[in-house]
Parts: sequence; C-alpha cells; structure tokens
Amino acid sequence: MKFAVLVFPGSNCDIDMYHAIKDELGEEVEYVWHTETDLSSFDGILVPGGFSYGDYLRCGAMANQSNIMAEVKKAADAGKPVLGVCNGFQILTEAGLLPGALLRNKNLKFMCRTIQLKVENNNTLFTNQYEQGQIINIPIAHGEGNYYCDEETLQKLKDNNQIVFTYSGENPNGSLEDIAGIVNERGNVLGMMPHPERAVDALVGGADGLAVFKSIVKQWRENHVNN
Repeated sequence: MKFAVLVFPGSNCDIDMYHAIKDELGEEVEYVWHTETDLSSFDGILVPGGFSYGDYLRCGAMANQSNIMAEVKKAADAGKPVLGVCNGFQILTEAGLLPGALLRNKNLKFMCRTIQLKVENNNTLFTNQYEQGQIINIPIAHGEGNYYCDEETLQKLKDNNQIVFTYSGENPNGSLEDIAGIVNERGNVLGMMPHPERAVDALVGGADGLAVFKSIVKQWRENHVNN
C-alpha cells in the first residue's frame, strides 16, 4: 500500500506520520508538498498535524485553499482512506469532507499530554484492529480541539455511528459529547484530534495508536490484494 503524507507550510507532524508508515508498518510512503496537483498514484492520504500557514485566519482555512486539497477531495470521492489528525482534522472540516468545526479549547489554553480514548466504533477501516469499547492512551497537542456541530448534525453522527473515538474520563477541550474523532457517512474519511502517529512504539511511551494504521492496511489488502 502506498501512502501520501501531505506537507503544508507549518506542518510539524509529517515526519511522525512518515515514520509510522515506513518504519513501523513497512509500507510505501512519500511526502507530498501542498502545491502538487496529483494524488492518483497513492492508495491512502494522510493529513498531518501542525500549524498550517501558522493557523492564521482560522485553523485549516488557508490550507484548504492549497492545490492539493482538490486532489484530496477526489481521493475521498473515490473511496480511498483519508486520515486527518489534529490540524489535519481541522483542514478536513474546512474542506467540507467532515461535518462540524474545531473551536478554541474551553480553557483557552494549548494542551499537550497523553489522554484516554474510548473506541466507540471498531467497524471502520480505521479501527478494525481495536476492540469495541477499548480504552487506549493517545497524546494530544492542540489549542483548538473543541469539536462542535449543530443538533441536527450531531443526531446524524449518532444515527450513522460516525462517532469513532470519544474522550474517556477526562474531556480535555470541552468537545461536544466528548467527541475526539469522527468519520464521514461513507466511512473512508477520519478526522481525530489526538495523535495516533505519536503512539506507535513502546519506546516513545506506548503503541496504542499503531492499530489505526494497521487497520487501514488490513482493509486495503482485503479489498485489493486478497480478492
């Protein structure tokens, strides 16, 4: 499987994403600069965290105007897996690939620590290697991770089982319904605030995030290799 790790001015988690794919999974991966206009050769798209364009104007808003985002939308429409983490989640909401928005943390402070997540839906291409209801430890590092949507959208998320991860025990940012990660209706686009790519090796404090990437590869192989 071949992954693209998008790189915007201000991205700072692209190297972690690259490491997770290349060194932990042994899959193909390339950095793709935001000015590129073709993602057709890639099987999966990773939109990393950081501070794209310095988070000026609004988090993710300027990155959404980059050339590469038109290709990300094409990839999503084609059913390819698209994962956006932290700033990547913000970019995906700005692009309309996921509903809702990420607001300032309730305490108005940047937070960086490891928190607990609950796997609310393990029947997705991003979570099939977890157990339903499993509690995992994943780092957070954000100032605008407070997920919000209107009541109608929230009900749709619940009805379609699109809420994939919730904060367990502690809600660090005031996110609506403790939401930490959601998928689109089709299930091939995931946005999450916590950083699974920073939890892929016991040497750095834990490997609970590795199953996100293993899940993607497993699903892709079942669809494209084993058939």
